[in-house]
Amino acid sequence: MASSSGTKDVGPQRSMSRRMTKMASMVEAGDDNTTVDSETVPSSLASIAPILRVANEIEPENRRVAYLCRFHAFEKAHRMDPTSSGRGVRQFKTYLLHRLQKEERETEHVLANDDPREIQKYYQNFCKKNIREGQYTKKPEEIAKIYQIATVLYDVLKTVIPSSKVDNETQKYAKEVEEKKEQNEHYNILPLYAVGVEPEIMKLPEIKAALRAIRNVEGLPSFLTSTEKERPAHDILEWLAVIFGFQKGNVANQREHLILLLANMDVRKKNPHGYEQLDDETIKELMNKIFKNYRSWCKYLHFDPILDRSPRDRRQQARLLYIGLYLLIWGEASNIRFMPECICFIFHRMAKEMHGFLFGNVQQVTGDTFIINPKGEEAFLKEVVTPLYEVLRKEASGNKDGKASHSTWRNYDDLNEYFWSGKSSKLKWPLDGKGDFFVHSDTAKPANKKDNQPVGKPKTNFVEVRTFWHLYRDFDRMWIFFILALQAMIIIAWHQRGSSSVLFDDVVYRSVSSIFVTAAFLNFLRAVLDIVLSFKAWRSLKSFQILRYLLKFIVAAFWLVIMPVTYSRSFQNPSGLLKFFNNLGADWQSHSLYYYCVAIYLIPNILAAFLFLFPFLRRSMERSDWHIIIMLMWWAQPKLYVGRGMHEDMFSLLKYTLFWITLLISKLAFSFYVEILPLIEPTKTIMNLTVSSYDWHEFFPNVTHNIGVVIAIWAPIVLVYFMDTQIWYAIFATLVGGIHGAFSHLGEIRTLGMIRARFESVPSAFSERLVPYSKEEARQNLQDDTTERISIAKFSQMWNEFILSMRNEDLISHKERDLLLVPYSSGEVSVVQWPPFLLASKIPIALDMAKDYNEREDADLFKKIKTDDFMYFAIIECYETLRDILIALLVNDGEKKVIWRICREVERSIRNQRFLKEFRMSGLPLLSDKLDKFLNLLMEENGDDQSYRSHMINTFQDIIEIIIQDVMNNGHEVLKEVYTFQENNKKEEKFQNINIDLLHSRSWREKVVRLHLLLTVKESAINVPMNLEARRRLTFFANSLFMIMPRAPKVRNMLSFSILTPYYKEEVLYSTDELNKENEDGISILFYLQKIYPDEWKNYEERINDSKLVYAGKDQAELVRQWVSYRAQTLSRTVRGMMYYREALELQCFLDFADDKAIFGGYRAIDKNQSDYRILKEQAQALADLKFTYVVSCQVYGMQKKSRDIRDQRCYANILNLMLTHASLRVAYIDEREETVNGNSEKIYYSVLVKGGDKLDEEIYRIKLPGNPKIGEGKPENQNHAIIFTRGEALQTIDMNQDNYFEEAFKMRNVLEEFLKTHHGQRRPTILGIREHIFTGSVSSLAWFMSNQETSFVTIGQRILANPLRVRFHYGHPDIFDRLFHLTRGGISKASRVINLSEDIFSGYNSTLRRGYVTHHEYIQVGKGRDVGMNQISLFEAKVANGNGEQTLSRDVYRLGRRFDFYRMLSFYFTTVGFYFSSMVTVLTVYVFLYGRLYMVLSGLERRILEDPSLRQSKALEEALATQSFFQLGLLLVLPMVMEIALERGFRTAIGDFIIMQLQLASVFFTFQLGTKAHYYGRTILHGGAKYRATGRGFVVFHDKFADNYRMYSRSHFVKGLELLILLIVYEVYGHSYRNSSLYFFITFSMWFLVASWLFAPFIFNPSGFEWQKTVDDWTDWKRWMGNRGGIGISPDKSWESWWNEEQEHLKYTNMRGRILEIVLAFRFFIYQFGIVYQLKISHGSKNILVYGLSWFVMLTALLVLKMVSMGRRRFGTDFQLMSRILKLLLFLGFVSVMVVLFVVCDLTVSDIFAALLAFMPTGWALILIAQACRPCLKGIGIWDSVMELSRAYEAIMGLIIFMPVVVLSWFPFVSEFQTRLLFNQAFSRGLQISMILAGKKDKTPSS
Repeated sequence: MASSSGTKDVGPQRSMSRRMTKMASMVEAGDDNTTVDSETVPSSLASIAPILRVANEIEPENRRVAYLCRFHAFEKAHRMDPTSSGRGVRQFKTYLLHRLQKEERETEHVLANDDPREIQKYYQNFCKKNIREGQYTKKPEEIAKIYQIATVLYDVLKTVIPSSKVDNETQKYAKEVEEKKEQNEHYNILPLYAVGVEPEIMKLPEIKAALRAIRNVEGLPSFLTSTEKERPAHDILEWLAVIFGFQKGNVANQREHLILLLANMDVRKKNPHGYEQLDDETIKELMNKIFKNYRSWCKYLHFDPILDRSPRDRRQQARLLYIGLYLLIWGEASNIRFMPECICFIFHRMAKEMHGFLFGNVQQVTGDTFIINPKGEEAFLKEVVTPLYEVLRKEASGNKDGKASHSTWRNYDDLNEYFWSGKSSKLKWPLDGKGDFFVHSDTAKPANKKDNQPVGKPKTNFVEVRTFWHLYRDFDRMWIFFILALQAMIIIAWHQRGSSSVLFDDVVYRSVSSIFVTAAFLNFLRAVLDIVLSFKAWRSLKSFQILRYLLKFIVAAFWLVIMPVTYSRSFQNPSGLLKFFNNLGADWQSHSLYYYCVAIYLIPNILAAFLFLFPFLRRSMERSDWHIIIMLMWWAQPKLYVGRGMHEDMFSLLKYTLFWITLLISKLAFSFYVEILPLIEPTKTIMNLTVSSYDWHEFFPNVTHNIGVVIAIWAPIVLVYFMDTQIWYAIFATLVGGIHGAFSHLGEIRTLGMIRARFESVPSAFSERLVPYSKEEARQNLQDDTTERISIAKFSQMWNEFILSMRNEDLISHKERDLLLVPYSSGEVSVVQWPPFLLASKIPIALDMAKDYNEREDADLFKKIKTDDFMYFAIIECYETLRDILIALLVNDGEKKVIWRICREVERSIRNQRFLKEFRMSGLPLLSDKLDKFLNLLMEENGDDQSYRSHMINTFQDIIEIIIQDVMNNGHEVLKEVYTFQENNKKEEKFQNINIDLLHSRSWREKVVRLHLLLTVKESAINVPMNLEARRRLTFFANSLFMIMPRAPKVRNMLSFSILTPYYKEEVLYSTDELNKENEDGISILFYLQKIYPDEWKNYEERINDSKLVYAGKDQAELVRQWVSYRAQTLSRTVRGMMYYREALELQCFLDFADDKAIFGGYRAIDKNQSDYRILKEQAQALADLKFTYVVSCQVYGMQKKSRDIRDQRCYANILNLMLTHASLRVAYIDEREETVNGNSEKIYYSVLVKGGDKLDEEIYRIKLPGNPKIGEGKPENQNHAIIFTRGEALQTIDMNQDNYFEEAFKMRNVLEEFLKTHHGQRRPTILGIREHIFTGSVSSLAWFMSNQETSFVTIGQRILANPLRVRFHYGHPDIFDRLFHLTRGGISKASRVINLSEDIFSGYNSTLRRGYVTHHEYIQVGKGRDVGMNQISLFEAKVANGNGEQTLSRDVYRLGRRFDFYRMLSFYFTTVGFYFSSMVTVLTVYVFLYGRLYMVLSGLERRILEDPSLRQSKALEEALATQSFFQLGLLLVLPMVMEIALERGFRTAIGDFIIMQLQLASVFFTFQLGTKAHYYGRTILHGGAKYRATGRGFVVFHDKFADNYRMYSRSHFVKGLELLILLIVYEVYGHSYRNSSLYFFITFSMWFLVASWLFAPFIFNPSGFEWQKTVDDWTDWKRWMGNRGGIGISPDKSWESWWNEEQEHLKYTNMRGRILEIVLAFRFFIYQFGIVYQLKISHGSKNILVYGLSWFVMLTALLVLKMVSMGRRRFGTDFQLMSRILKLLLFLGFVSVMVVLFVVCDLTVSDIFAALLAFMPTGWALILIAQACRPCLKGIGIWDSVMELSRAYEAIMGLIIFMPVVVLSWFPFVSEFQTRLLFNQAFSRGLQISMILAGKKDKTPSS
């Protein structure tokens, strides 16, 4: 038994009298998983996890010591939490206790007779074996693990043995371990303190130089250790940590970070051989990159930068100290990293403090160095980071989970912009928490404060107010231009009478000049909006900023008065309002004063136009600090830290200016001649008509000029005028983007035939772009044939790895692989050995040609052969390869001479042009057949079988016999000459000795396989590979080699980069259960994918059944899981793809450094046992580590590790498996622990980085956080916590639904070189845009539509955004960031709650505002998955629309819109928020048009106008009515899609795809999504409610229920669609008698199409949407859902009431303005009742207002009756059934009596009843909408339940109307079949029998 020295009173005794069972909630009984106890430790007991890991590690060697370790862990856990109050502690302790009881009985002593001696002996043996003897032979990671185990063992030993009884040897070992353990911890990339086997990466001279530089601590003050001893720091980062109190994990992380940065930057500047010192220029360059923003900040605030104050002799050390200090601050800043200028402020103060330490006056005077008292490890966290974080957290809590108005709390931008002002200099240092920065927005109001006095901190510089006025304020110049242009065009059209010189008419000229009056009004509006929308930020503004706002308002008001007054004076005979203004200035005798005013008014615009032409001048002025310039710029553009100097160079400006001038001319000409001019004459006629009677009660009968009709006609046209610029942009962007793409060489190789035609030039293009050469080497290449062969060999290595990667991905079969592979070396053959797919069928064709050339001239045959280069190459290669194989197989020298003699005869006859005379071509087919058999024998595996040998010898002899007898004319003479000395030998004795062992050589087998393919493949290989994805990758890669790209540098000289992938809880790897789980149709994911990808499944089966490969011993279920997961949007697919970067780097290193022999031998064929090649491999891995890092930010990995949820545990295991599989993969996560602080349990958060160990993860860095890092949007916060663990100068952001390809990874070096290219003399890119391939397009027709749409955006769309428009931003992954630029400017995204919902694009905005440069490159691509189901796509579109709504309110859009020049601002608007606003205007146009027509029809005005004789002969009005229908189709928006397909796949393909898309109802889909965009964009701006919507990225093989579709689309589509349906019906019914039916159809066709799309698209694109049984089930489910009562805890998918309440969530949190607007909009529904009641026959033509009043009486009576029925049901329904029935009977009799009276007495007709329904139903809906907006009031007076019941009735009716057509169509079986073919047409073309799938008729044959 063990004794527990010093711990006997704590916890349980070691001897346990009773058994306790494990809690089932912890682990299942009998679970033998040894990692359970160490990996599921509760967070409050986290410190015992290493002890349990050690116990598991040593258990195979000594179970007793493992038991003692666990017991020590148990005791420690009991001391930490004696009451088991922590979460999960009691269960864990119970489990551990049970295990200890069991082990106490079962374990035995191995080394001694008792526990003390046992553990002491084991400890000594362990240390002697692993530390004393093994420290110089083991790798650093092994040493780290050993020291960790030794430390834990000694801790356990001390609890078992009293300290006085520990022997000297043990203490000696313990002391050695204690001294060295810090230097032997787990490392990330660099094992800095390795003492054993030195890793190759630590031998790199650049690493050594960087390490030497940061270890230069000469002259730095020493510090006192914990034992009061003085010692210097090991390096500058440790010194900084001592004086400022940085955390140990942060220091270790940034130490490695800094070393890698310095090493990678330094090696590019010099020869990597033979240098020891770091270049000063390297440090200076790094310093300039990191501190560029800091210097700019100091300059802006007139601070003196600290950086330049260090003495010259210590400058390098000082620079490294400053860089190290900044990185340490940044590494520990947590959420403050989103506030770059706050970090500048912290650095400025701390650098000042450090400068005092180093170069203070005392030190300079005395010359002495002083000793520092070190700060605690978390001093910086507690004193600096935590106070600032608390401000962030408290402000973020004010957003109330995204529900509160943005104006009520300060976001990240508000808090960061505090440091743009001089106020930041007033903050005390150290921070005391008393400055005004620390005052929160939610500060409680003091008792002595008056109500009107402001409380808390205001917003900073900008207020995000929910209003559409932001669009006008942000883009005011655009709106002013369009409004003035519209006004001018209307004036000109009004006066045009067929004369083209109308502009020179004085009256017209004077009228057009009135646009300046309008301009004055619009500018006044802008000034008012500036004041109103920024009012809540006034208290944060400086006085001169407020003064500017007020002066702008005063000046605008001045011009608002002056312009109309002076304009009125320019008319001689004014009248009306004009006369009033004229009299104001009656004393002024200057009729031309207006023109002088206009000239003065335009002066600022003229100056702006002048500066526009000289962008460099404007750029310099905006950046200038001269006071005179600042004063001049103050009026035009107030000084702001960001947004200064964003102007492009002259050439770029000319390009996008020309684009927009051409576009605007086309748009305005079209608007004038098509939209405006045709309306002028009808408008004049209508205005001159006199209408004396109306069909309703007209409230304003005396209004002149029929102004209502004019508005109804012109309103939709005006909306179209403002919207159609978006369509013109689509047209021009398509044309320019297509031309630009063509000049970029896109689509030059788009088919396999094109690859074959140009494959000869592919190796040279590869060498030119992807093989690095110095200038001398490049010059030598032109003259050196050997170098060319090496280049081809290098291409072969890469090409073959590319082909093998596709084979491993199962895109190609074994045969296709062999046809596509290239021999590594062509040294043994005199011609270039092309891939067999180019040479396939050439030999059989040549044989057919040759056999017809008997006894003819050689020249004809050879000429015909040489016309086909590939045929010539194939013949020569086959001949030489066959010769080499035959000679190599033979053992006897005499027999070899026979082969050589035959070959000499062949060559001699060809030289003498006697080949056809000396050889019989008729024998060649027979020879070919025999060779086929012979080569098949060579490829077989049973080489040791005797029968096999004899068969081979016989075949060999047959071949020789055929050659001698059937092919050669003098064959026997050849034999005689060779065998003259052996005349007695028999024929059958010859060619019997064959060297079978030769076949064991891999290179010979490859030759045999290749020769067999060349001889036997008779069909053309034009279709190799068959797989469409493989074809796409081949063609794109080949095409990209001819595109413009920077030349690749050597790996050592390339930029280093990282990849960061944020992950939350998405799928990592599908489980077997998920694969085989069947849906309601009996379809599993595995079966579905087997049918969609039948060729890939067949290739997979071929691969795993191949005995030559390593799959025999692997888990088949695991392989299937991987196969499926690699076709889904999973993390495992992403990781596999990103790891191709590392594979490519290792291959590139091999090609860079290997000798010629190794390159010709092949990358995969090198002997790794040879020391030179082993070192080469290790060097390649070291350089790959140096250049590439991959971090996956698995935010909840720590939680998943401890979770009891099966799915979480599976995710943890899968992520761990990824780390174990990929050694260079790193996982960052947020660890949440419960720790006791001041006696209270608190949650403590850490950023942790782990890597894969032997079996488990190994922790590398742990950095404590000031609190929960998620206080804003989740994804950017997740990225932010992990970005500190990334490395390198570039950072690629990759989402977890992306993929990568080996061949594309090979081009990463080239892309990174773009960062070093200077654009237009001064700017380098800060974001590199990369195109994407959407890999989900083949799943269904919807996925295909989405794929095409997304592909057009990421190609032609972003191509034109980058060039010429210069407004490309960051649209999500996979862009590559200049990492140092962005980490010093706020990171790669923004994270403020809700406003930064689309977090990615804000990094692009931020980069541009901070003078970044964004480019786009299409010679490289990565894969990306998109949503594939209707509901998934709609959720995605809703999320993006929400995000654009929030962008509209943001300061970034405001600043870009205001600070871009006019044309770049237009580009910005129409490619971001303008697109969504235009979508909303498109929908709004339909409403305005139909409501205008409703007014005209119901009032009778349309009838009277169309029947007027003056208009009857004119078609102008009808044309005007029909104009806008053309635009509703929206087909022009498909143009970019068609252009990109045409460019990359051919025009014919594009037309075909377009037609197929239309046949598959793509227009229905896109029209439906138009409604999604419009609804969510508008609602977000009005009411908020934007949120992240998880779309789910799985395969849609299931049917969505009707209730699900109804919930999702009710408000966004169904309600709107039914409203438009009613409008169209009313317009048709009440205008039918006098209107041309064809005119009605033409006008309203697009609207009917819109209505049909909005109402029925979800069912058309729903799998099994028209299957009868599904329809019945849907109806049952929907009825149940409608009837269920809601309440607390009832989810929306269970009850209509819960859903209905959730749908009104946005109204709960909207402001009063939003409620009023909702009420005002609801009033439109009252027009139906008002208009229709006067059309009823029962009204007898009366136009009295009493008719309308009586209709309200009827309406209220109906509502009252419904209320009575509802109350009666509730009160009498249960207890008084009879009373309830009597009440219903009375109501029924009353209703019948009233109807009889109305029919008999009042002439009511049946048509009146239907008309009344059309009249009263909208009124009821309006009442419901108004009630919802007034919900608080109605709840107070107790009628809310009635509103809810009325709403339920309306919802039931709407559902019934929508459901009925579905029911009818479901009756017909062919409809369901047609829908299936419609949905899955793409899959049909690839062999998917989806009809069988959806019917559940699964193929029962078992799959292997």
